[in-house]
Amino acid sequence: MSDSGINRRDLVRRGGVTIAGASLLGGLAACGKKGAPAGGGGGGLTDRSKIRIEMPTHMIPADPNTAIMQNGAEQAANDLGVSVKFRGPEQFSIPSVQRIFDAAIAAKPTAIAATMSDPAALGPKIEQAVKQGIPVVLFNAGLDDFERLGALTYVGQTELRAGQEAGKRLKAAGISSAIVINQAQGLQQLEQRFQGVKDTLGNVKQVAVDGSNPVAIRNGTASALRQNPDVGALLTLSPNAAEEALRAIKESGKAGKVKLATFDITPAVLKAIASKDILFAIDQQMYLQTYLSALTLVTYAQYRLAPATAVPTGPLFVDTTNAEEIIKLSGEGIH
Repeated sequence: MSDSGINRRDLVRRGGVTIAGASLLGGLAACGKKGAPAGGGGGGLTDRSKIRIEMPTHMIPADPNTAIMQNGAEQAANDLGVSVKFRGPEQFSIPSVQRIFDAAIAAKPTAIAATMSDPAALGPKIEQAVKQGIPVVLFNAGLDDFERLGALTYVGQTELRAGQEAGKRLKAAGISSAIVINQAQGLQQLEQRFQGVKDTLGNVKQVAVDGSNPVAIRNGTASALRQNPDVGALLTLSPNAAEEALRAIKESGKAGKVKLATFDITPAVLKAIASKDILFAIDQQMYLQTYLSALTLVTYAQYRLAPATAVPTGPLFVDTTNAEEIIKLSGEGIH
């Protein structure tokens, strides 16, 4: 993926969500006056065919969640009959993300849906867009700041609450101590996840690893296990880190002694949950984040309709009770 738009080459074909999107729009048309358009794109203040949505994000190609977000964005574009351009850097850095925001604003779109991983660096970009009359929805990152910046709403997971719920689940499993493996220390949403776990479990340490290097993740996790021989569980903040942490647990002879849980999912994580090697995973439903962000901006552009509060998409917990269903949907690029 590059900042030029959606990379269709790597997108997985999807099924089922088209019906959901159509039912939302069909329901909107059905509630209107006789003769209102039923999903054709007409009516309201503008025609859907003229709507262009920019999606500047911090998501990089190496992150498995990026493709899921792209899938949601593309499906929304197809269902709604609008243009959606998903942008992300090749490698994560705040300056590169700032440039992507600048390019999105310069395109003078109908609306912007954006992630805001760094409020200090990216908040002014959101304010700039709003001052230029561009409606903005924040998704995935930006819950604490969307109102003050003038965004219409936030679509995504409440990260602090997700961390708190994860801590409760660990405690319910009989775990009294944990190490949180942070693959991108300094990102606001990851720090909130850690804080939430600490709030409810108490005895929690954070270990930073280089999320761009699988070997570094595995070695850093193994080192944390050696330095904390009595720890009850590891909680990773990304699925890539979970895969490497699982290897580190097995190579360290800790299998069955140290539990593992994670934020976000991959096919490998889902299989490990089904086989009981991973206790649970938290799915923030990133497909839904981009889909609902686009839908919100379209209904606002056409009908001046928008949610009155933030729209939560997580946490959805995946464990042995629902792993098989989510595995099937993961193969379709939805989870």
